[in-house]
Amino acid sequence: MNLTRFYQKSAVGMALALFATPVLADNADSGNTAWMLSATALVLFMTIPGLSLFYAGLVRAKNVLSVLMQCFAITGLMSLLWFFAGYSIAFGSSGVEAGPWLGDMGNVFLANVSIDSVRNGIPETLFVMFQMTFAVITPALIVGGFAERMKFSAMLLFSAAWMLLVYAPVCHWVWGGGWLGSMGLQDFAGGTVVHVTAGVAALVAAVMMGPRRGFGQTAMPPHNLTMTVTGAGMLWVGWFGFNAGSALAADNSATMAMLVTHLSAAAGSLAWMAMEWVRHGKPSVLGIVTGMVAGLGTITPASGSVGPAAAVIIGLTAGVVCYFATITLKNRLNIDDSLDVFPVHGVGGALGTILAGIFCAPALGLFSGNGFSDGVSSIAGQLYVQTFGVVVTFVFALVASWILLKLVDGLIGLRVDDDEETEGLDLILHDERGYDL
Repeated sequence: MNLTRFYQKSAVGMALALFATPVLADNADSGNTAWMLSATALVLFMTIPGLSLFYAGLVRAKNVLSVLMQCFAITGLMSLLWFFAGYSIAFGSSGVEAGPWLGDMGNVFLANVSIDSVRNGIPETLFVMFQMTFAVITPALIVGGFAERMKFSAMLLFSAAWMLLVYAPVCHWVWGGGWLGSMGLQDFAGGTVVHVTAGVAALVAAVMMGPRRGFGQTAMPPHNLTMTVTGAGMLWVGWFGFNAGSALAADNSATMAMLVTHLSAAAGSLAWMAMEWVRHGKPSVLGIVTGMVAGLGTITPASGSVGPAAAVIIGLTAGVVCYFATITLKNRLNIDDSLDVFPVHGVGGALGTILAGIFCAPALGLFSGNGFSDGVSSIAGQLYVQTFGVVVTFVFALVASWILLKLVDGLIGLRVDDDEETEGLDLILHDERGYDL
């Protein structure tokens, strides 16, 4: 009798087959793959429709379609640019030793990515797609800094150049085997790569373009807070894919990242609400959803290395610090970062990256998650690495964004003229209206 066939047909054989971990080609785990398919969809969901609705509700009615159009166009354009060269700049070719500054460019047009190739334990096609969703949402965040006044053509040109020349290189430095990652920088899901870079770019754009007409003199309330709250809810849910998905596996690291992400968002929302309640006598809907985003952005770099208690502290700190950063930027510095990208994402991302260096210490027990990075053996050492990473990313994003904006301004101009801004970008740039005015 054929023993192999007997084994396969026996009850024991069927039981073992039932509980065995199925694998895909070249040892890609199917359970991890299933989770990462879901996480990838969640991160894309953050941009369209989540961020799109969040931003669109915050602008005036005459500009709502322009913001939705910008987020939608960025999604398409960044996806194709990631296929063309972005992925190769950020991650290079699998199996090729990474350089400190850029990928090896061996995957231009995804030349070496096949249906059977595996990267980080999942199919490389899925890894490409997951990282693509990050490359989509990061330039989309910047839209909030220049909302209601930038030309659509200028937005497309700047966003394309910025993703390839700012986002993709920083992504390589931190996640693609580059020099900041080699130093031991703890940035699990994008405190520096996503939030600091986008926040700084938004700040530079807001300063260079100047405020919207009437800023500080004319009230510019959000036209539809219901839309903003709907988008905020989508961001909260989608952020589980953003942070827990960055584990690249359905494992304990992903579950802890999901837990701390939720706790920080909850703490951030309530902290911002409390600040408004104390200072102005009433809590606002806009405040609680903005605090939620601050809590999410701040926990992002630390979500793979801290525990639940630290997450609550990080969220509470985010709600307070980002609240005061917003007040300072608008009221004291008179900078019209239209939708508060820098004080929420830039400040939050920097704060979370630095706090990760404190709370990831194994000696802190309840606060610690996975412990220190390789090669870093003290809180002071890790804190230095985290702060250095924030400063370098800040300076690079500031200088590069300023140069790119100056170039775009020289080529086609950044801003619509005063009459066009008064009329509204929906009609002027897209010949449509989202609302009857």
